Amino acid sequence: MSSQPAGGAGTDLVRTELHRTATAGAHAISIGVFDGVHGGHAALVRCMLEEARVRGLTGGVVTFHPHPETVLHPERPFSYLESLERRVELLRGLGVAFVSVLPFTSELQQVSAADFARVLVEDARMRLLVVGEDFRLGRGGEGTAARLREIGERDGFEVVTMPAHRDGEGASEGQRISSTRVREALAAGRMDEVERLLGRPFALRGPVLHGDERGRTIGFPTLNIGVSADRALPPNGVYVTRAEAAGRTYAAVTNVGTRPTFDGAGVTIETHLLDFEGDLYGQSVTIELLSMLRPEQKFSGIEALVAQIRRDADAARQWFA
Repeated sequence: MSSQPAGGAGTDLVRTELHRTATAGAHAISIGVFDGVHGGHAALVRCMLEEARVRGLTGGVVTFHPHPETVLHPERPFSYLESLERRVELLRGLGVAFVSVLPFTSELQQVSAADFARVLVEDARMRLLVVGEDFRLGRGGEGTAARLREIGERDGFEVVTMPAHRDGEGASEGQRISSTRVREALAAGRMDEVERLLGRPFALRGPVLHGDERGRTIGFPTLNIGVSADRALPPNGVYVTRAEAAGRTYAAVTNVGTRPTFDGAGVTIETHLLDFEGDLYGQSVTIELLSMLRPEQKFSGIEALVAQIRRDADAARQWFA
């Protein structure tokens, strides 16, 4: 093994993050972006944890932010299925001992699979790497499972691959669960499919912001939820939602859209909590989007809008009933 630091400048930040986050002892590790932490990601992490348990290792996850797509193709718009904070929270919730978030840069992109693996061995004491069967690591995707096994034989770690996780009844049935499939279902407003692929309802989280308070003046006060501009959203429309705020859970109706009856400027997330009175300004609220009621539409005036909101609220109550 070379006495020179593996990866050079491309891995300096990686070493810093691993030193900061990795727990003591030898580790089994899974690597990936894990955008959405969907059912396939969860299956991979659980597989890694079981393989770690058998070998007496501690399980950890290495992920990247920003998404490599934003570095490889900066000209393409990109939106995240989950915020970084929520992604780490979900991964930790699966039972891993640590999550290391590596900054994906153009320098890291050029690091070879061998150098990247060596950094994991030296700085995170990796003894087992568990990845999907189509996983690639390192410059140009050179680090296939076969190549990583060769590297592992030299550097002292084992490689286990897991077949693609599918949403059918058997291993050969159904389609592979992927972030692309989640995005496609979300873009079409098929929230039941999104929930099935994620293994949980699609959710947005953010602080309650001060808006124009127009909803309060028409008898349907709403929470204006601040959501990062890089979050993936379903189509503009009205949704049956479940809101978690101030330690309580509420049935709710949420409008995702531009409010065309009023200004029509910019996409907002506005939630009306059913049977709630109070002030939640500044508090963090999580909104689970459960079912699309209708597309967003422009009304002839306030009376028509109020009548439709009343119907939407009744439909939401029926959905929960």
